[in-house]
Amino acid sequence: MATTAPSRARLARGILLAVALTALNLRTAVTGFSVLTGEAGEDLHFGPVVAGAIGTIVTACFAVAAFAAPPLARRLGLERTAALAVTATTAGILLRAVAWSPGVLIVATVVAFAGVGASNVILIPIVKQHFPERLHAVSTLYMVLLQVGQLAAPLLALPLAHAYGWRTAAGVWAAVTAVAAVLWLAAVPRADGGTGPAPAVAARVSWRTPLVLGLIGLMAMTTLHVYTLVTWFPAMLEDAGLSATASALLLSWFAGLGLIAAFVVPPLTTRLRNPYPIVVVCVVLMGVGYAGMLAAPAAGAFLWATAFGLGVSTFPLCLTLIGARAADPQSASRLSGVVQGVGYGIGCVGPLTLGAVHQLTDGWDVPYGLLAATLLITLGAGWAACRPVPATAG
Repeated sequence: MATTAPSRARLARGILLAVALTALNLRTAVTGFSVLTGEAGEDLHFGPVVAGAIGTIVTACFAVAAFAAPPLARRLGLERTAALAVTATTAGILLRAVAWSPGVLIVATVVAFAGVGASNVILIPIVKQHFPERLHAVSTLYMVLLQVGQLAAPLLALPLAHAYGWRTAAGVWAAVTAVAAVLWLAAVPRADGGTGPAPAVAARVSWRTPLVLGLIGLMAMTTLHVYTLVTWFPAMLEDAGLSATASALLLSWFAGLGLIAAFVVPPLTTRLRNPYPIVVVCVVLMGVGYAGMLAAPAAGAFLWATAFGLGVSTFPLCLTLIGARAADPQSASRLSGVVQGVGYGIGCVGPLTLGAVHQLTDGWDVPYGLLAATLLITLGAGWAACRPVPATAG
């Protein structure tokens, strides 16, 4: 039976709301927990190595889930996969809030971020499938809400932790993800007529093209910098003499600047034939941030947080290029899986490695130097990623 126009409109509204709530929570469990690590560590008796491992687990889960999500979507359909992913995120967040040991905390982190990782990949083809005529607008909404969640989480986490304890602050986001899971489940029966399992024939994504390799490199370096900073920036600032509250505020400022990128970078990327200048500006900003943290970490903390927050604008650039270069939702799913899977897999070494280097050298100067050196890779990968060619091979 054909779907009526009012039914299609209701379906589109429901899916748009599900996309919005899912995007809002793609990073809350990361930035909202990084400012709680100290309290959780005291309660569960773990130190910097476990904290760094949690940051690495997050991006490692993103990598594994990115490879698993596209074949799962081909088997189950986009909406069912989204429902499964968001349900896993909800379960993981709740388990983390009641964790009684570091081991349980790590298991909860794996469950939660396996779901988030799958959502990272699956939202791109969902937007392309359901909103092809409003692709840029809905993509911008998705990226803006991701940044809003990333900004709001640390701002809310500390007051909630002070009032109700770190467990409540860590678990509160499950309420939002649970609503999103219900919306995805409600969308499945009605969406099956048009967006069930993907067709067997779709454009093939070639790993050997300079574009795909460039996108992988750009995503990898962006991930390495973002999650190293999200995991360790509060500790870096506290070691420089700032208070825990000031450090949390600066982490929120760093995250909140992504709102500017979410509004500016996607439309700018689609208008420019070759958006490589965006990469160059981002690399310069990141270099300024690391040089500043070496020279005057406390005195210029606001400036360096600003440079970092704008410098990681290569993230929305990369996501926009994935959607723009793919020919159809199935190709977008595959390209998104390849780029995010390998990119997050490489980037996941950042938090743990830099935490270990910090512990070995008893300072942050060497980690800053190592992070600055990787910006050269960003420049090279960005050059290949921004070339205006399709991501498929015949």
